[in-house]
Amino acid sequence: MDTKDNKFKITFCGGTGSVTGANFLLEIDGKRILIDCGLTQGMKMADDINWDPFPYDSKTINILFITHAHVDHLGRVPKIIHEGFRGEIYSTEPTRDLAGPMLEDTAGILGKNIDLELDKIYSEENIKLALSLWKGFTYHQKIKITDNVEVEFLNAGHILGSAMIQFLCNGKKILFTGDLGNSPSPLLPDTERVFDIDYLIMESVYGDRNHESRDDRRKYLEEAIEDNYKRKGTLIIPTFSLERSQELLFELDALVENNRIPVMPIFFDSPLAIRLTEVFKKYKNYFNENAQKAISPGKYLFDFPGLHSTLKSEESKMIADVPNPKIVIAGSGMSTGGRIVHHERHYLPDPNNTLLLTGYQSVGTPGRLIQEGLKTVRITGEDVVVRAHVTTISGYSGHKDSNGLLAFVEDTQDTVKKVFVVMGEPKSSMFLVQKLRDNLGIEAYAPEQGSSVTLEC
Repeated sequence: MDTKDNKFKITFCGGTGSVTGANFLLEIDGKRILIDCGLTQGMKMADDINWDPFPYDSKTINILFITHAHVDHLGRVPKIIHEGFRGEIYSTEPTRDLAGPMLEDTAGILGKNIDLELDKIYSEENIKLALSLWKGFTYHQKIKITDNVEVEFLNAGHILGSAMIQFLCNGKKILFTGDLGNSPSPLLPDTERVFDIDYLIMESVYGDRNHESRDDRRKYLEEAIEDNYKRKGTLIIPTFSLERSQELLFELDALVENNRIPVMPIFFDSPLAIRLTEVFKKYKNYFNENAQKAISPGKYLFDFPGLHSTLKSEESKMIADVPNPKIVIAGSGMSTGGRIVHHERHYLPDPNNTLLLTGYQSVGTPGRLIQEGLKTVRITGEDVVVRAHVTTISGYSGHKDSNGLLAFVEDTQDTVKKVFVVMGEPKSSMFLVQKLRDNLGIEAYAPEQGSSVTLEC
């Protein structure tokens, strides 16, 4: 189609019918623009569907926008480079700086798969080339794409540097939300409110559920720690290396400093998270006011008595020799890989121990199976009996809940013409679609994978 008119076209290439794999093609004013290029994740770190050809010619893409640095939004950037993309990559400055460690870590895991030739996709050269094409911007910086199209990043409040991407075309506003933050966050400012959007493409991870309040989540965390201490057990917390780890450390810092929990060793056992935390130090001005005040001058970020960062694998193995009670925070968040799987194999069979789930668990992942009550789960090719206590605190999710998503759209209900609900399991997306129709009288849809829509701007 000729997009050099008053129409634009969106193709939903990924991120529909699933929480992961965000990938949307926007054809507008003669430009072919991608929003996100993420990995689809289910049973594994990366499902085999990721290695199918893209439904577009990568060489023809002019710009790739990245909403934030989680791998389900940027994990296939080396693949699009491998297939010939040589356009520009745009994101916020923190996202650009976080992208390097995230992609290198992904390459370290997936690049070992020679059968699927992932070593050629996740090569050092492809990652280096991607980062050389990458430009960082501040929130609200105007980016001129064509004479008729202007773009800016709005604060999504999800993770450090996360952004909604707003396109302004002939007076019409098109907003891709990326992932929307579960505000208020311990670290980040609230999700920016929008009031004048015409077309909205929004996430729906928790489209059918609500979280506990911030006060409740801190109380539940405190209770989980105290219960584990009384049982003289090990509390293991699978966590995402980016943002959730740093948020938990910030919360634990407050609990330790205010003598809210007993003194015990706390192990931060995630090399990637430790590396990413260095980026957080560079962007303290992106934190909310309370977090900035809490970090007093000269105080080392995310550091407190009892915290041990175990960078080397030998240090990680030695955690098992440390007497209980203790706390172990390790990646990955859904127990699909990372150091947490070794701790789970070791600690899950003991009823004195506790597994604390603080983030979304995708369908089919070990984390989801344990959360649903499975008593034997397969971890790294081995059947592990689950006798440990299993606790979930949904309030630490980085995503808005159902009511939060509704309130977000409510702000712009007077102007929005159509809402496309993506990045959620089918039941979550459809629930949110119905909620938007019933409560706000808005035209809302859950598009199918590969479908396209042409709209006027």
